[in-house]
Amino acid sequence: MRSLSRREPRRGRRTGSAQVAGSRFGWLDALRGIAALAVAAHHFDLLYLVPNGGEIWLHFDLGLYGVMTFFIVSGYIIPASLERRGDVRGFWIGRIFRIYPALVLTLVAADLILPQAYAVVTMHGFHHDKLWLATNGLMLQDMLGVVNGLGVMWTLTYEMLFYFFVSGLYVVGWHRRSVPIAVGTAAVALVLGTTIATDTLNTSLDAIVNLAIAAVVIVVMGVACMLSGNATMARTGGLLLAGFGLVLVINNSRAPAYETWMIFATMFAGTVVYRAQHGQIEKTQAWMTVGFVVLAGALVGPMYNVGPWAGATWTSTWMAWTNSYLAAWASFGLFMLLRNRRFPRLLVWLGAVSFSVYLLHTPVKHFLVWKLGIANYITKLTAMPPLERTAWCLGYLAVLLVVCGVVHRLVELPFQNLGRKLSTALNRRWPQQQLHAPGPVVPPAREPEPELVASSGGPVESGERVGQGSL
Repeated sequence: MRSLSRREPRRGRRTGSAQVAGSRFGWLDALRGIAALAVAAHHFDLLYLVPNGGEIWLHFDLGLYGVMTFFIVSGYIIPASLERRGDVRGFWIGRIFRIYPALVLTLVAADLILPQAYAVVTMHGFHHDKLWLATNGLMLQDMLGVVNGLGVMWTLTYEMLFYFFVSGLYVVGWHRRSVPIAVGTAAVALVLGTTIATDTLNTSLDAIVNLAIAAVVIVVMGVACMLSGNATMARTGGLLLAGFGLVLVINNSRAPAYETWMIFATMFAGTVVYRAQHGQIEKTQAWMTVGFVVLAGALVGPMYNVGPWAGATWTSTWMAWTNSYLAAWASFGLFMLLRNRRFPRLLVWLGAVSFSVYLLHTPVKHFLVWKLGIANYITKLTAMPPLERTAWCLGYLAVLLVVCGVVHRLVELPFQNLGRKLSTALNRRWPQQQLHAPGPVVPPAREPEPELVASSGGPVESGERVGQGSL
């Protein structure tokens, strides 16, 4: 860090949408930037390029660490952004304009530019274009029995479902019940880890098609209700989306139940941290809740993430699951403790472009491998001298960050601004009926990148600009 001495947070200039290093919420940006780089390093197979990397891979999963970090950050700030605004219409417009432009650009550009031998978009291999488009367009494909458009898009399904649940809880006034929800979902993961049947709605192609049609109708109706500005319709839409999301989570998750339920427990535990920090719940409650969730997340590793189930979560061993999960929480706790300190501008900027990094790191890798004519890049890289191997890795990172910086400035920021203008225009033309009094005034924060997370999804904005980020 540039300085370890404590200093008063101060208002700084913005560079694009990124907060400067001294900004109060620079710690979230820095953490998101590190999480995005961890996912990119995982898919670059970086551990294969370092001594004893295979042994490290058995004990630690960079990809799981990155996405779990995104999920914690999403849980920390996304519900707070909705409650602070008291504006479900603005929340959903912000989410749509935050996620879809960069996602659509990535899918279209990767499909048009990369030849079939280096393809990362799965549409042509799926052979059911309309079904693929509908489910991936909703970002629910991972719960509807359809292949992810990009490999990393599985986390965006969890981000989208989290938006459903957060919206549903808010419109009925249950949004402050983060503690029982976090504890309850962690308990489900802990007790029923591999006993809950999954994929029960995907009995045939016809069943998947019917489920996709139902999903399109329900989601369009639910979001339209949320955008209507009518309080009764907003409550109807929120309950419709949350109810549908719960049906999918219980009956049709691709992942084993302990992973699915632990993801939501982790997100709501992040919300608990935010509530405790801003005096909405007692800190003792928060400590007990987060402690329970973290312990449950660590224990489901040796309990369930073994044998074929470890492969189902794409981790190599239960130790890789548990260590990565604990490391995500440890990183979040460390960065939160350092939240009033300055962070390097580069890390803060990385947080601003982290959604682009998350989406583009695999297409960029495949593009470079294609253009450089590397048939088996792992074999070739491991055979390179250390200096040449390091140069290759740094070159990949440089190209990736340049591309992401351009996409962030020319695509993400303009569409975020357009979303804010649209939200303002709709509120001026058709004022919303108040669902709840706005939440307590707290320091403005930007939401995480999706997805990111990982996303989260996953995975947003600052001050009144609550719609920029997630995962």
